[in-house]
Amino acid sequence: MTFQDFQFNEHLAEGISSMGYTTPTPIQEMAIPIILEGNDIIACAQTGTGKTGAYLLPVLDFISKNKKHHTSALVLAPTRELAQQIDQQVEGLAYFTGISSIAVFGGGDGIAYEQQRRGIQNNVDIIIATPGRLIAHLTSGVLKLNHLTHLILDEADRMLDMGFSDDIMKIISYLPKTRQTLLFSATMPGRIRTLAKTVLNNPKQVNIAISQPAVGIDQQIYRAHNQQKTPLLLYLLKNGAYASTIIFASRKEIVKDLARELKAAKVNVSAFHSDLEQKEREEILLNFKNKQLPVIIGTDALSRGIDVEGIDLVINYDVPGDPEDYIHRIGRTARAATTGTAITFVNHRDERKLKSIEELISKPIRLIAIPDELAHIEMVKQEQNKNHSARRDRPSKGRWQNNKPKKQ
Repeated sequence: MTFQDFQFNEHLAEGISSMGYTTPTPIQEMAIPIILEGNDIIACAQTGTGKTGAYLLPVLDFISKNKKHHTSALVLAPTRELAQQIDQQVEGLAYFTGISSIAVFGGGDGIAYEQQRRGIQNNVDIIIATPGRLIAHLTSGVLKLNHLTHLILDEADRMLDMGFSDDIMKIISYLPKTRQTLLFSATMPGRIRTLAKTVLNNPKQVNIAISQPAVGIDQQIYRAHNQQKTPLLLYLLKNGAYASTIIFASRKEIVKDLARELKAAKVNVSAFHSDLEQKEREEILLNFKNKQLPVIIGTDALSRGIDVEGIDLVINYDVPGDPEDYIHRIGRTARAATTGTAITFVNHRDERKLKSIEELISKPIRLIAIPDELAHIEMVKQEQNKNHSARRDRPSKGRWQNNKPKKQ
């Protein structure tokens, strides 16, 4: 099957061709015909499988064939980074159609808000938005969605994880009841099923390889104690031929500390976290995407908010608490049928987490031995702990004297 088989609008087909797309991915092949028929859909596919194109292309085709001077489609996304990436894809695919779009998200200055307001007042065809900022425009009365024909919930599971359930329902209260609703998610927990029953109308369902990493990912683990993690990380970065690397840590504080340590070791790296200004975050992502920045460090929020091809290596400095987050993290590599490496550091406290991950992916992850030159780090630490324990258990001279029995 090729994209020509969908018989898209000729200008949209030209945009698809100009971006080098010829063959649809499995999720696109299954979802696009359902959406073109006008059905609601609940689609589950792992990250990196092309699900953004699966909903954008039929929606763009509908708008190009039924163009009206009002906002026709709303895409809700969990993060500003994802909203911007979707907007960029709209711009590329719809380049020859004249369809307009705008990304609406919070965190910017007054100028950004004003630009969003003007775009909304000009009745752009597609709005891609994070829930919080969209509600601000809806409650202000600037945004009217009375003629909306398509609502898309992208990464719906992540939006629920981030606490946007009430916001989503509030936004839906502003929308026409007669519309086509498309729900896309990487996982399908019970909460998503409940949401789907509430907001979708007799939806068709599509499931593609639920909760399974892409086959092109070489998954590895190192059993490393905390004292070995950073030296091991430096070893891998300096001895491996990796041009583009993402490192995931469990907390923002670890991200910051780790970035400082790597910079001190002359690694060209940037930390990506919520304390940065929006312009700083955008610059980091742009430099990383353009291969001017080889290493980026972030938390799980980054795993859902970055869409960059050609990432060679993903390192889990900490094992994620949720096995599903492991799938999203390592899914940043081996995208679009390419290959990549995913390495996870596992300490003794992470064994249960590792077992849950291996149960989820239905196979053990290959264990790699710690390099000989790093093995001594734990030996030294054990010796230090042994000496510390000996000192702790041995009473001090003063303490012994203070507890000597008094002479009668």
